[in-house]
Amino acid sequence: MSLKNTLQGTGVALVTPFRKNFEVDYDALEKLIDNLIKNGVEYLVSLGTTGETPTLNKTEMVDIINCTVDKVNHRVPVVVGIGGNNTEELLKSIDLFPLDKTVAVLSSSPNYNKPSQEGIFQHYKKFAEACPKPVILYNVPGRTGSNITAETTVRLAHECENIAGIKEASGNMIQCMHILKDRPEEFLVVSGDDHLALPLIACGMDGVISVAANCFPKDFSEMIRSALSLSLHRARKLQYKLLVGMDLLFAENNPAGVKCFLTEMGMIENVLRLPLVPLSPQFHQKVKEFIVKNL
Repeated sequence: MSLKNTLQGTGVALVTPFRKNFEVDYDALEKLIDNLIKNGVEYLVSLGTTGETPTLNKTEMVDIINCTVDKVNHRVPVVVGIGGNNTEELLKSIDLFPLDKTVAVLSSSPNYNKPSQEGIFQHYKKFAEACPKPVILYNVPGRTGSNITAETTVRLAHECENIAGIKEASGNMIQCMHILKDRPEEFLVVSGDDHLALPLIACGMDGVISVAANCFPKDFSEMIRSALSLSLHRARKLQYKLLVGMDLLFAENNPAGVKCFLTEMGMIENVLRLPLVPLSPQFHQKVKEFIVKNL
C-alpha cells in the first residue's frame, strides 16, 4: 500500500499530556488535537517517543489511541507507534491495539539489544507479516543504539510488501540520499529530525514526523508545504524564524522542551513521568523569551 499521498507533509508526534497527579489528561489531549488540525498539520502520530510511551501501560495506550481517533473523527489520518525489542512479544501484542481507524503503524528499530543488520531485517519482516496495517520503519540510532543502514532499508522496502515507508532520524544526510535514490517509487520517506526536514525535502523526502509541530503547527506545517512545493524562499524564512525554538525543544530532553512550550501556551500541564523531568529553569526562561519575541 502506498502512503506517499496519504502522509505527505507534516505529521505530529503527539505528546501525552498528564495531570498534576500524573494521570493521562484526555481533555488536554483533545484540546491539543483540535489545535493541531485547525492549524493545518496533515496527520497525527499517536504513541511515539514524544508521547512518553516507555512510561505508559497497555491500558493507557489503548485509551490514548481510542481518544485520538475519536477526536480526530477522520479529519486527518492517524498513525500509531508500536515497537519493542522482543520480537515474539511484540507480535503477540499487536492484537491489543485498536488499529481499525488508523492508516499505518510506526515501529522503531529494536533498542538496547543492538541487533545486526540481518537481525533488524528479520525483526521487521516478521512484524510486517503480522501487522494488519502498513508498517513505517523508524530509524533513530540516538535512542536505539543501532542504525538501520540504507542497504537494509532498501532491502526491506523491496522485499517486504507491507513495509511502506521510513521515518529517518539518523541525521546522516548521505545515508538518507542513498535511501531516496534506491527506494521503490511508492515508498514513503520522511524526516524524523525537525532541524533537517527542509534540506531533506530538498533531497526528495516526502515530509516529516515532527516534535516541533506540536507547538508551532501553523508555521512549521507551512514551512514543510512550502518546501514540498519548492517555494524555498518562504520555507527558509520560516525555518529561521523557528530555528532557536527548535533548539530549545531538544536542549535537554524530548518531550521536556515541547511540554514546556505547550504549558506556556496554555495547552497542557508541565508534567512528565520519571525518569523524565521538566525543563530546567534556565531553559524554561529562554522558552518564555522565545514565545514573546516570535509567537
